Amino acid sequence: MSAQVAIVAGGGGELGRATAMALAAGGRSVVAVDRNERGLLDLPSGIRREVADTTDPAVVTKLIDRIVAEVGPPQALVNTIGAFVPGDALSTTPETLRLMIDVNLGPALWLSQAVAPHMQLGSGVIVHVAARPGLEPAGGMAAYSVSKAALVHLIRTLAIELGPRGIRVNAVAPQLLDTPPNRATFPAEVMSQAVAPEAVADVIAFLVSDAAAPVSGAILPVYGA
Repeated sequence: MSAQVAIVAGGGGELGRATAMALAAGGRSVVAVDRNERGLLDLPSGIRREVADTTDPAVVTKLIDRIVAEVGPPQALVNTIGAFVPGDALSTTPETLRLMIDVNLGPALWLSQAVAPHMQLGSGVIVHVAARPGLEPAGGMAAYSVSKAALVHLIRTLAIELGPRGIRVNAVAPQLLDTPPNRATFPAEVMSQAVAPEAVADVIAFLVSDAAAPVSGAILPVYGA
């Protein structure tokens, strides 16, 4: 039998790369998607790379249809795409709010719409990456928090609507990832509680696995110690 196909959106980022490698190590045939071609270059040669902008629903539909035709129907979708812009509610601009919605919410919906029809009945898994501010509002990141809160609600809605088809939908919710950009941005005392992308990827791999078969509609906190 051929390996189960897993699509990792945002595969050129730190968490996306860690997730793609974790799923590939588990025996899946992984397709990593990112609009940043440079980020995909660090992936092992056994992982297929696709350059695409998943904020565009027309691009997403064509991309998924092509992956299905060339690689096979996906058993799993992991969406790690996200962006962060700070700013309080009174200073948030229309452009910032639109960007946060377009990047943090839009791809989750477009990708879910595109892959669900191709998933075999009773065997599909979708995992999105939410964030702690989407569950617990925090000051100074209004547009980001709102976009992630909308994502959390979408995940729970998808779990209800896709459940009868046997498709599980879950999420992980990090607070802060231990990445070079974050280490350059945040003070050491804040970074002391940051979580390695590989650790979050392991949680995602669990949600994709059969061991998590009873779990759907969950937003798993990965806040660190």
